[in-house]
Amino acid sequence: MTARHPLSPYATLIGFALLLTALFGVAYAVGSMAGPVSPGMHRTGGGTGSGSGGGGTGGGMDGMPGMGH
Repeated sequence: MTARHPLSPYATLIGFALLLTALFGVAYAVGSMAGPVSPGMHRTGGGTGSGSGGGGTGGGMDGMPGMGH
């Protein structure tokens, strides 16, 4: 058997940084392929970018009985 030499702290740090970069790259690619997280969250081509945002009636929870309203 051969003796293993411990890696220097810099080699370990560089390896970790490369692994982290690869992980984020794969996660970004998968997220790009998956598309938007909910219906209606997509760009429509042109426009001014002043979309409605959330819609609704002021952020209340109308469908939640007993919430004090």
